[in-house]
Amino acid sequence: MIRVAAVGDIHLGPDSRGTLRPAFETLGDCADLLLLAGDLTRHGTADEARVVAGEVRDLPVPVVAVLGNHDYQSDQQDAVARELTSGGVHVLEGSGVVLDIRGRRVGIAGTKGFCGGFAGRSGSEFGEPEMKAFIRLTQRCAQGLERSLRDLSDRGCELRIALTHYSPVPDTLAGEPVEIYPFLGSYLLAEAMDGAGADLAVHGHAHLGTEHGMTAGGVRVRNVAMPVIDRAFAVYHLTPGSPSERERERERDAQLLR
Repeated sequence: MIRVAAVGDIHLGPDSRGTLRPAFETLGDCADLLLLAGDLTRHGTADEARVVAGEVRDLPVPVVAVLGNHDYQSDQQDAVARELTSGGVHVLEGSGVVLDIRGRRVGIAGTKGFCGGFAGRSGSEFGEPEMKAFIRLTQRCAQGLERSLRDLSDRGCELRIALTHYSPVPDTLAGEPVEIYPFLGSYLLAEAMDGAGADLAVHGHAHLGTEHGMTAGGVRVRNVAMPVIDRAFAVYHLTPGSPSERERERERDAQLLR
């Protein structure tokens, strides 16, 4: 069993130094890795990212992150990523990382993702150049995620996790105003996960949403925005096994959600 700790939307700033560190230092007792699902800073500055790096530096477990929309606010996203990397964080965007955990190859594919909406209520690549560019960004994010997940499979990963900031499904947005669903995620991310395969999907962004959801293809989705999980991190258990064993596990999860 692999224990996955995850949290997003921690929104740290200079006055947050040390607030999460005590909880994160307990990770070695309850988890095998930590996923950060974006919006790690308030305004996307290098100074704020330096605070985040200090909270996770030299933890007893590996740390993997994607950026969120807040981390882009000051147009310093590259500097934010560099600060996190200097703290030992694997920062992903259309890429993946393979970790050796308890003798198992665990792969994480990550992208910030973007907006667009969900089946039947989504934007399309049609009309003004601005609208086309809007949807094309989401397409690029989803395509990068799918490529990364397939690459992790080719690299022999026994478990694959999709890490995003924006949501791949509307399930985990329940509680948010329906009018803003198109700005909270895109079905294209879910299609990428279902197309390439994943054992778990983790995202943030929807502060008023719901923790549990599932893609049409049976991938478990978890919204780990801190206001949703209401703690420093949530822990999920994944069991490596044959595809049929994992399919039975997904079916059990689906029954619980019905």
